[in-house]
Amino acid sequence: MEALREQARELLDETVALRRTLHRWPELGNDLPVTREHVLGALDGLPLTITRHTTTSGIAAVLDGGRPGPTVLLRADMDALPLHEDTGLEFESAVEGQMHACGHDTHTAMLVGAAKLLSARRDEIAGRVLFMFQPGEEGFGGSALMLAEGLLDLPPAADGSDSPVTGAYALHVTTNLPTGWIACRPGPMMASADMLLITVTGRGGHASQPHMALDPIPVACEIVQALQSMVTRSIDVFDPAVVTVARITAGTTNNIIPETAVLEGTIRTVSERTRAKVRDGIRRVAEGVGAAHDAQVKVDFFDGYPVTVNDPGSAEFALDVAAEVLGADATVRLPNPIMGAEDFSYVLNRVPGAMLFLGATPPDRDPATAAPNHSNRVMFDESAMAHGVALYSAMALRHLDRSVSASAG
Repeated sequence: MEALREQARELLDETVALRRTLHRWPELGNDLPVTREHVLGALDGLPLTITRHTTTSGIAAVLDGGRPGPTVLLRADMDALPLHEDTGLEFESAVEGQMHACGHDTHTAMLVGAAKLLSARRDEIAGRVLFMFQPGEEGFGGSALMLAEGLLDLPPAADGSDSPVTGAYALHVTTNLPTGWIACRPGPMMASADMLLITVTGRGGHASQPHMALDPIPVACEIVQALQSMVTRSIDVFDPAVVTVARITAGTTNNIIPETAVLEGTIRTVSERTRAKVRDGIRRVAEGVGAAHDAQVKVDFFDGYPVTVNDPGSAEFALDVAAEVLGADATVRLPNPIMGAEDFSYVLNRVPGAMLFLGATPPDRDPATAAPNHSNRVMFDESAMAHGVALYSAMALRHLDRSVSASAG
């Protein structure tokens, strides 16, 4: 492990350089031509079989080890967020309105570093490593598109032996943990994320004569309040849900009662059972409030990412490896899921694996008050990337060794 850590530290300068290039030129969604070329350039010369996905800018790179065995998947996301950057960093975004505010630039650079480290150790590898560089994590479902294009449909290994993908691991940086700390948990790790759209239809009219109209705005406000009561009074706190109405649109001016009011929001749950229950409750409450006021209510749901569920055995394995790489004192078992969502969930629905959070809080900041992911002022401690490179590599090596040993047994 010490040799692995040292090799990761030796790669830190070039890992940081790649991260800063990606940070300066962020791209959104599933079409990331500039980002893809930078990643392909960084991988050039390594003994990898590279597939350029066609439905997205995704990259699948396979490293064949020196011995037969299964395949382990390591994932990094490459896309940025639609956000103006206010960090003042010397390498801050040169693209107005776009910023790597969630650390995907660090994930990509760390995975490239792991590809370099593992390529140098390929003779030790019992099987193959699939490096997944995905676009479109921020709401565009890039992971699902790569899976649909055959990400996991790998041909036999070079020697003709079968080499299925038996495990999948991803790291995500956060400023909520000190640099070099790792957090993970078995079972639900992150929430599902569905979009809610409620349209309240009344009758428009003059604002001075509300009795001659049917004002949808008070109905919409009552629905918002009723939804909060519904969540707190019907959902088990140990299988939680979050329903947030984040946007209300109605009206054109101060003296006109509009015909419609539109509510938009998000639904977060950590189980499919509660996901279905919340949808049923929202529809019942919204339509009931509307009926009480003689207003028409239309409720629409738009499926987002499913719950990210860590395979229990894989999560425990990843925590054990993290304790070896980073120290037991820096390894945290999360008591509860995180209510953010992740499209690595699609991969974990197909392959047992785990997602882990890597602390990357700048040394002069307190994790409790540091600007969080998705903030226009978020900054990450780049030294944490050496820990990420080492941990990616260690999880791959240990997973494959464990799989081969289990098969031999």
